[in-house]
Amino acid sequence: MTDRKTEEHRNIPGNAGGNARRSRQQASITVLAASGTTRGVALVLHGGRAHSYEPVEPRQLSPLRMIPFARHLHRAGNDYGLAVWSLRNSVRGWNGQDMSALHDARWALQKINAQHPGIPVYLVGHSMGGLTAVCAADNPQVDAVVALAPWLSPETPAARVAGRKVLIVHGTGDRMTSPAQSLKFARRAAGPAASMQYVSLQGAGHFMIRRVRMWHSLATGFVMKAFAERTGFTYKASGTLDKLLPPSATQVNL
Repeated sequence: MTDRKTEEHRNIPGNAGGNARRSRQQASITVLAASGTTRGVALVLHGGRAHSYEPVEPRQLSPLRMIPFARHLHRAGNDYGLAVWSLRNSVRGWNGQDMSALHDARWALQKINAQHPGIPVYLVGHSMGGLTAVCAADNPQVDAVVALAPWLSPETPAARVAGRKVLIVHGTGDRMTSPAQSLKFARRAAGPAASMQYVSLQGAGHFMIRRVRMWHSLATGFVMKAFAERTGFTYKASGTLDKLLPPSATQVNL
């Protein structure tokens, strides 16, 4: 397993009168490289806050929370040519019209395209990262989206997931983001999406501690199945996902 970091200054659009601390922070990417030729990339997106221009630090819980997801994805996909890129945002907040996290994700997607033009990309995001994944899904390389306990609202644009395979997973015990809004978005976006599936995890909360193996299995299984369908290899564990999440099911309680 290979770790590689790329760090670069990002110019975050700020409100008029914003100071230099807001306008230049660092976003970074950690890469778990594929064995051999890279045939696909999973881009992992962490959560954050509604409003904050404080820099994201490596030891904060939001990016740390996604490390096990990245490693789980890499273990499953490494030998098939799946690389896993983990984005650490420049600042902690979404920040209204600045959409700071979305700007960072689009920068990461540009990096992927520069290094691996034309290969499929799979977005996996938690909380604010789930919103980021949905909003960045209109990038032409994106094949599928996994949104875990996402921060969605009536204003979240459903058109961004047009033609994409989408899985939304939300715990019934979440008090930070709204399972009801996630389900409403899933129903609203089912038309334009290539496929839309919503999983309600009974008793699970926002931070994905309870039933953590199920969170991992659903996220990795969905990405790997989509990756296999796109690239044509046989993924033996697809049957396990189909038992949890039948292909024809649009809403599942687990």
